[in-house]
Amino acid sequence: MATGTEPPQINTGVHAATRAAIGPRHLRTDRWWLSPALTAGGLLAFIVYSTWRAFANADYYAAPYVSPFYSPCLAENCATMRGGPNWEIFGSWWGLSPALLILIFPLGFRLTCYYYRKAYYRGFWASPPACAVAEPHKTYSGETRFPLILQNIHRYFFYAALPVASILTYDTVLAFRDEHYAWGHVGLGTIVFVVNIVLIWAYTLSCHSCRHIIGGRLKHFSKHPVRYRLWGWVGRLNERHMLLAWASLISVALADFYVYLVASGAFDDPRLF
Repeated sequence: MATGTEPPQINTGVHAATRAAIGPRHLRTDRWWLSPALTAGGLLAFIVYSTWRAFANADYYAAPYVSPFYSPCLAENCATMRGGPNWEIFGSWWGLSPALLILIFPLGFRLTCYYYRKAYYRGFWASPPACAVAEPHKTYSGETRFPLILQNIHRYFFYAALPVASILTYDTVLAFRDEHYAWGHVGLGTIVFVVNIVLIWAYTLSCHSCRHIIGGRLKHFSKHPVRYRLWGWVGRLNERHMLLAWASLISVALADFYVYLVASGAFDDPRLF
């Protein structure tokens, strides 16, 4: 018999009629919230730092190093970099930071990345916050509606990420010079740049789109032994996609910060030889 004190019936989400009639929203007793909280904190820290550096428009070049946030430099207001990626495609009318012209491509690649989508869906939107923990939203449409349907352009951002990584490789080669542009020298910054570009390429090639492009549509691996071998190599990288995503995110921020310290005069680049 109804007493008028029963809680209102909820027929959506975890309490939908097709779900098991379990009162609690989840049965986990561990600290399931720790992982999404750390993920959100790490991503937020990078967003704040990269936003500051992208709009700073200063201290991004200290011969022979150029910040990966500003390479290639596509505006006329770029610092002159001898032998560097100065491509004045945008004229003097562009008065903002030149980093805003190029960061859209690597950031778009990461923003639509399968792993990062999982990370910020859980960390910022709680969709869902963790395995076996129901999300608080009443409805769920996946990535079938605007704006999340735009995540499907990830493969095109992958194509754009390849030339960006190639240009950063060129910058790493230029880092084997000294401040007077003489070749055959290695500084601490050179090591930072080498580690960064290795991690960037490893993350880029571990992409799910890359794996699919190489071998995802083959019906007979035996007829394509080269692509099959490449597919296997990319598959092994793909197993570590999450680790490479975080490692490369940290390394690109550290490379930029290192250039900032040297360019601002806060730190002198030690020369190893």
